[in-house]
This record gives sequence, C-alpha cells and structure tokens, in this order.
Amino acid sequence: MRSYRAVLRVPGMRSVYAAHTVSMLGTVGAQVALSILIFERTGSPLLSALVLVCSFLPYAVSGALLSSMTDRFPARRVLVTCDVLSATCVLAMLLPGMPVAGLLGLLVGLGMIAPIFAGARAASLAYLLPQDLFPVGRSLLRAIGQTAVLTGFALGGIAVAAIGAKSLLIVEVVTFGLSAVLIGTGTPYTPPGERRRNPVRDSWSGLQLLFGNVRLRNLILLTWVAPAFSSLPDGLAVAYTAQIGTVAAAAGALFTGYAIGGVLGELVVARFTPSVRRRLVVPLLLTSQLPMIAFLTTPPIPVAAALLAISGAGYAFNQGVDPLILTQVDPSYRGRLFTIQTSGLMAIQGVSIALGGVVGSFLAPNLTIALAGVVGATTTLLIARQALTTEPRRPATQAL
Repeated sequence: MRSYRAVLRVPGMRSVYAAHTVSMLGTVGAQVALSILIFERTGSPLLSALVLVCSFLPYAVSGALLSSMTDRFPARRVLVTCDVLSATCVLAMLLPGMPVAGLLGLLVGLGMIAPIFAGARAASLAYLLPQDLFPVGRSLLRAIGQTAVLTGFALGGIAVAAIGAKSLLIVEVVTFGLSAVLIGTGTPYTPPGERRRNPVRDSWSGLQLLFGNVRLRNLILLTWVAPAFSSLPDGLAVAYTAQIGTVAAAAGALFTGYAIGGVLGELVVARFTPSVRRRLVVPLLLTSQLPMIAFLTTPPIPVAAALLAISGAGYAFNQGVDPLILTQVDPSYRGRLFTIQTSGLMAIQGVSIALGGVVGSFLAPNLTIALAGVVGATTTLLIARQALTTEPRRPATQAL
C-alpha cells in the first residue's frame, strides 16, 4: 500500500506500529486466557462472560476522568507507563491464590489504562505525521487492530490448549514489555501540553470542549453511532445461527466477516486522495448500515458473513472524518479528545450490543438486525448532515 508505506517511512512510525501490534495481541490474548481461566475455576458462563464486561465498561470511566493525562505528559512517557502498568496487572493475575474477584478487578485496571494509551498514541500520530497522512496513520492502526483481534481470538484458544491459560498470560506480560521497549527506544519525543488544574478538572475541560463545539460534537457522535449499529449483529450472531438451524460454531463466520471487511475497507480507502475520502464519507456510512437490512430475507451463513463484511468495509468512513476532527481541535486538547473518542466508542458499542440482545428477546434475530440497519442508516445520515454542513469553528485554545 503506497499510502501506508508513506506513513511507515516517517521516522519512528515503524516502532509505533510494531508496538501497537504486540500490545493489541497482548490485550486480546489476556482476555481469551482470562475467560478460560475463570471458567476452568468456576464453571460459570456468567463469570466468564464478565471478562468482556470488565474489559470494556472501564473505558467510559477512564475517558471521562483521566483523559487529561494524555496531554499533561509527553506521549512517549504516557505510552511506556501504560504498557508497564498493563504488564504489572497481568503479572499480578498470576499470583498464587488470586481470587476470581481479584482477577476481574485487575482486568478493570487494564480497561482503565487502555483508553489513555489509545488517546496518547493518536495524539502522538497527530504530532508526528503530516496532516494529510494522519487519517491514513489512524487507518493503519484500525487495520492492525482488527487483524490482531481476528488472530488473537482465533489462536488464543489454540494457545491455551497447547500451553495453558497461565502460560499464555506470561506471554502477554512479555508482549506488553516488548511494546514498552519499542516505544521507549524507537519513537520520537513529543512535547507535553499545559497543566492548568488537577487531572480530573482538566479532563472535564476536554469534555466541555467536545460538547461545546457543535461541529466537533457531531463529528465525534458520527464515529460512535455508525459502529454502534453496525456491530450489533455480533451480539446476535449465535442467536441467528440458532434461528436458521445452523450449529452455533458457525457464528464465528459472522464475527470474522465483519472484521475482514473492516480491514479490507481500510486498505482500499487508504489508496484514495484526501478529497475522494472526504466525498466517500456518506456512501461509506450507508455501506456500513444498509447491508443489515438484507437480513430480512434470513440469508444463509455464507451470505450473512458477506453482508457483514460489506458492512465492516464501510467503517473506513473514518478516514474522511478524522481530518475534519483534527482541524477542530487545538493541539493541547488532542490527547483528551482522542481518549474520549475511544472511550465513548467502546462504551456505546457495549450498550448497543446489550440493547440488541434485549430487542432480540422480543423480535427474531434477523428482524432485529434488519431494524438496526434501518435505524442506523437514518440516524447516521441525520448526524452526518449536521456534522458535514455545520459552519466550522476555530479550535479552542484555552481551558473552558
């Protein structure tokens, strides 16, 4: 990919993306290993499922209260500290006699660290990359992230069977340590922002900035709402296989289809010029939602997986939105903004999948997915109309 190669030629970027790869594999591997470890100890599907809940819900808390940490200190220091703390949390999970509540508590700690890491990384990309390469740089992060999720979940179970859950957790400690070394020794220094007040109040000023700027608020909402609807089929994948009389294991094809489509969409759209990516925002938004309406026909698994792959490809609309977001934010607020964006995305996806499960208790799974397509297409178009036509405001330059 020509555009990705241009990003990787920027000094320090190879270390950034290598660290992102091993860190993502470590995060996913820890989730898989911990889910299996807790199930082996308790035999409780509920407690095992709480692993994902404890992984995602802390995002919202951390984003709201601690987002300013990404602007108060140099990004490299924040990233290395996050990796070291993550490695410490996973290492503590290996302590003999660690109760299940302690394991879940440590997982909450990992969930609190993750959005700070993501926000600092995005802010450092905005500083290190030329403005025209920034959306491609974030696109590469998403493509690597989707690939790591696919690889981690596909190989995690195999790895646990081969070496055991605890041994896999040791591997995850190593991956976080390797990520810290790559970032600490291979990435350029980026300066910190100002420290005006305590971290919580500075984080609150970031929220005020986000919600006080109408165009910025709508742009961020767009990046939250579109994937919230398009990821809803993940929560109904197993139920859908039961509806059409297929073995539950076939649900893996639906998860895989969406992720593969997401990677391919990022790769294709990254080849276009910035102006073309901007014009593709609305078509890609519709691409992310409309395929779900075809579930009205109750398609077989291969067709359903293809539909979700098309939907996943539409997620590349972010490449056209990211530059617009960047122009609305003063550099001193970028870390907070990207942390809040990541936190809100994870939180709203979790809520969306949960609501999909509730609606799916009253409607057939295929009807629930199709309804999400209709509501998602309508909602995203309405938000896009506001986000893409609102008169731009100059970025805020002082705390609110």
